[in-house]
Amino acid sequence: MKDKFLTYIQNLQNQITSKLEEVDGIAKFREDIWERPEGGGGQTRVIENGNVIEKGGVNISAVHGKLPEAMQKMFNVGEADFFACGLSLVIHPKSPMVPTVHANWRYFEMYDDAGNVINSWFGGGQDLTPYYLFEEDATHFHQTCKTACDKHNPEFYPKFKKQCDTYFWNAHRNEARGIGGLFFDYCKATEEMTMENWFNFVSEVGNSFLEAYVPILEKRKDLPFTEAQKTWQEIRRGRYVEFNLVHDKGTLFGLKTNGRIESILMSLPPHVQWVYDHHPEPNSEEEKLIKVLENPIEWIED
Repeated sequence: MKDKFLTYIQNLQNQITSKLEEVDGIAKFREDIWERPEGGGGQTRVIENGNVIEKGGVNISAVHGKLPEAMQKMFNVGEADFFACGLSLVIHPKSPMVPTVHANWRYFEMYDDAGNVINSWFGGGQDLTPYYLFEEDATHFHQTCKTACDKHNPEFYPKFKKQCDTYFWNAHRNEARGIGGLFFDYCKATEEMTMENWFNFVSEVGNSFLEAYVPILEKRKDLPFTEAQKTWQEIRRGRYVEFNLVHDKGTLFGLKTNGRIESILMSLPPHVQWVYDHHPEPNSEEEKLIKVLENPIEWIED
């Protein structure tokens, strides 16, 4: 399974970076191939200063070795060997009219002393962080997520949508990071779902990413915007940074397993502002966004 999933994310990385380069029209992804001293490595691809994309990364990694002590405590296990691979991406567009997007699909195995797999699971998801709220974009993104989920289990979309709203919650701000999408973790074999079934589901979601995001990117990238709207984007990006550094498990896992710092922190936007005690104008488009972030809503009617 680990070889199968690694091949899948390698191909998906190529598909996504090629399409994003096509949409941007100017910038190209720079690739860094790196090795982890304790075992494994990855391919980091970063795009910067484009016509459409201000900064973005589409990274894959496959790391293995002894499970670090911090991870032993997290998983409540003793010493063990592990393997983890995944694709993680964040795209920060130049225009505040275009939402930031994040996605991650991953697979994890743990082994006993004889090298037998004693535990394995999939995780991942995709979510949207707009700066200005276009309801039709939110609906399109969620509908694409739901369509992918429904091919495997009609209960997946409402379950994983709720988990996304719960996970991407800036508790110290009492607001969501964005308008959500899907989040799932520890997807293990059960009587209903084999690991092969989970692979089929996760790859279905991964394959839906470009369909979920690119139409929004193409629709909004040429809309006019003001300097004030750009400032708002940078203030909201500050909340994005706060979530990634305070709450995000993926960032924590990378730091605790001696991951490559440049790859872990590539998710951070290049231009950010923290304005003291900032509040949007009453009844403004900015306040409209905040109200939705404070009370996540259902974008798709059953």
